[in-house]
Amino acid sequence: MSSDYMIVEDHGTGGLLSKRLLDDVIVPKLKPVYLGKMEDSGIAPVLGNTLAMTTDSFVIDPIFFGNGDIGKLAICGTVNDLAVSGATPKYLTLAFILEEGFLISELSRILDSICKEAQEANVYILAGDTKVVGKGDVDKIYINTAGVGFFAPDQAPLSLSKINKDDHLIITGHVGNHGIHILSFRDGLGFETKVLSDCAPLNKVIQDVLSEFGEGIHYMRDITRGGVGCILNEIAAEIGFSIYLNESSIPMQQETVMAAEMLGIDPLYLANEGNLAIFCSPDISEKLVALLSQYDYTQNASVCGSVQATETTGTFLVTKEGSTRIINSFEGMQLARLC
Repeated sequence: MSSDYMIVEDHGTGGLLSKRLLDDVIVPKLKPVYLGKMEDSGIAPVLGNTLAMTTDSFVIDPIFFGNGDIGKLAICGTVNDLAVSGATPKYLTLAFILEEGFLISELSRILDSICKEAQEANVYILAGDTKVVGKGDVDKIYINTAGVGFFAPDQAPLSLSKINKDDHLIITGHVGNHGIHILSFRDGLGFETKVLSDCAPLNKVIQDVLSEFGEGIHYMRDITRGGVGCILNEIAAEIGFSIYLNESSIPMQQETVMAAEMLGIDPLYLANEGNLAIFCSPDISEKLVALLSQYDYTQNASVCGSVQATETTGTFLVTKEGSTRIINSFEGMQLARLC
């Protein structure tokens, strides 16, 4: 019958079909990373005295793209949000909202991706939920996560208050690739095979960086929606210093620049899903870039700017021609459903 190959509303009733969806599809796919016992709460040991917690929702369109899918995005996004605080990600919750008619074969692909990324990131799914809504009430599948990470006894959380004047800013990967990759898939621009999404779990890299450089690392931020431009503006407003970004030092793939020009978009505002902004002491920045360059996900890291005390607080771009312009946060929605 139809429930053998697609989602029907009865999969969300809590009855027999719900149990079959869990027992026959979801739980077997996630078995290597699932710690739950099908009870109302997942129980796990507390590994430290201080924890970090985050939550996120994923509504990307399309749900499958060249080198990833919504499942990979959900795991990587949650893991990275925890890791940039200095915590070690450990447990996740996973909730699906499914549209009636969604193919179970596509759900299985997404579950395989979730399991693969969770294993790479060394995180476990502690609890979950599945809801089914009518045709047209959602677009195929939405995913919500919550994540918990723990701090080592000697690891203080990273925070904006630790950023100092003269700190260097490092961007760890090509800016805007995820945004261009998704837009190219969506609009048929033809760049999707040349510009891949940067979606990746960065917790292993972050842990190694913190282990090597300790207090020299002052703050990290996962560059996602709003891109470099919006994120640096948020940071500058909070710390009371200005951030100067050198255009010639920003890691950016030429095809991304070309596609952004074609679309009339500033690549500084494009989404990323495996890219960090790191604020660190200037005396370690070059050594830090050398370390980052040894990892696949951060091999294009570059010192791109610095923190300065100026009369007017903001974010500024020093162009390749030597002029300086203000980087403002945009108002309204520039690009929808990139994550």
